[in-house]
Amino acid sequence: MGIFFKSISGILIVLIMIILGFVLAKRHWFNDDSTNLIVKLVIDVALPCYMIYTIGHDFTANTLLSTLPDLRFPVVSMLIMFGISVAIARVIRIKKYHRGLFESMFLNSNTVFVGLPVNMALFGAQSLPYILVYYMANTTFFWTIGVYLIQMDGDANSKFDWKKTIGKILSPPLLGFIIGVILVLLRIKLPSFLMSDFQYVGNLTIPLSMMFIGISMANVNLAKFDLSASNWGILLGRFIISPSLMALLVIPTGMPILMKQVFIMQAAMPVMTNAPIVARKYGADADYASLMVTETTIISLIVLPILMVIVQQIH
Repeated sequence: MGIFFKSISGILIVLIMIILGFVLAKRHWFNDDSTNLIVKLVIDVALPCYMIYTIGHDFTANTLLSTLPDLRFPVVSMLIMFGISVAIARVIRIKKYHRGLFESMFLNSNTVFVGLPVNMALFGAQSLPYILVYYMANTTFFWTIGVYLIQMDGDANSKFDWKKTIGKILSPPLLGFIIGVILVLLRIKLPSFLMSDFQYVGNLTIPLSMMFIGISMANVNLAKFDLSASNWGILLGRFIISPSLMALLVIPTGMPILMKQVFIMQAAMPVMTNAPIVARKYGADADYASLMVTETTIISLIVLPILMVIVQQIH
């Protein structure tokens, strides 16, 4: 029962912040500009500071060096998921103009706005390096294979810009992670006042991320919800196939139990919030992508507490 209540407590921490964002949005506290500002604050400011502070404060060079080789597990998992997504898209006859979006959303998960706060609430700060290892693989796959697939739904003749893609992969959160790792490996200690600043600013990450999800949910027309074969396929991929595949890969290994738990949880996160933005840019169906982001995020509030209880049984 202790495991169950710990899992429920973790999801309640997250849920209350989501509800706060939802209520404030319904009271018209936010418009498009303020919502975009929250995203920029999280991605460009708070999260990089959070990475630098937490890695520098809580980890040693030996811990990080022993963690990074396990990047191969999320990479292998995503490669297999890509193959499965292509097969399922053809078996259930996804429309050609949705096929790339379907495969991209089937493959990639929301490792920052949902994955980070959920795992931190459940496992604490010691889970951060494992969260970030999965994040590195996920963000690389999304901004390469994922964006290419979405582009094929829209203007297939548009040129894939590798320079911009690399810039997206080397995002502020990943750069914050890299800086934190370099500082730890070189045993460089930043001044205490600077670390305190990073801590204070970084602590904005989780509440702002959760409020953003609540705001997004408040702006959704529930009448548009649909459970077509395409939608069911993505739900199956995100919440059943992806975590099950990751469990098959990591449970037989000798990696730390916490890493196994975090990888499985990260594999079960909802669709990436970037998918609608990229779809709009390349002329794909952004409404379909937005719908799936919202559907998977809402359904994750039911699925994740159950999965939390299950992963706590791993030994």
